[in-house]
Amino acid sequence: MKKVLLLAAFTVFSLATTNAQTVKKTTKKAAAAVVETPKVDGAGMVFENETIDYGTIPHNADGKREFVFTNNGNKPLIIESTQGSCGCTVPTKPEGPIAPGEKATIGVKYATDRIGAFTKTVTVKSNATGQETKVLTIKGTILGDPAPAETTPTKS
Repeated sequence: MKKVLLLAAFTVFSLATTNAQTVKKTTKKAAAAVVETPKVDGAGMVFENETIDYGTIPHNADGKREFVFTNNGNKPLIIESTQGSCGCTVPTKPEGPIAPGEKATIGVKYATDRIGAFTKTVTVKSNATGQETKVLTIKGTILGDPAPAETTPTKS
């Protein structure tokens, strides 16, 4: 009887250990698949975020933000131009080629002296294979200045 119980316990322990190792390997493979970006034959451009949400910010707050991207191709990426959708959106581009695998940024400055909600775009022209033109978006809301507190005259 002891041998049967010992054999049953050993079998259950072996199955549990084998299953745990299989789950651990599957989880590692799934995590690796999420991290890898597809490679492009030529120059490539993959953005961490294609939309920047400023959220709700105060009037005249700092309007500078950055779009971060990676060249996921096997050839240098060249950003030819960046153009804001209006004069209140001023983008800046990296100078010189971005090597394969290298990260770079496209800066954007929004004029936060305008009150209210906004949605603007930045058009990026490059030598990226299959997406020579890329449109990025910025959005948010700028609060008005707080109303001055009313003062009541004091008696002296």
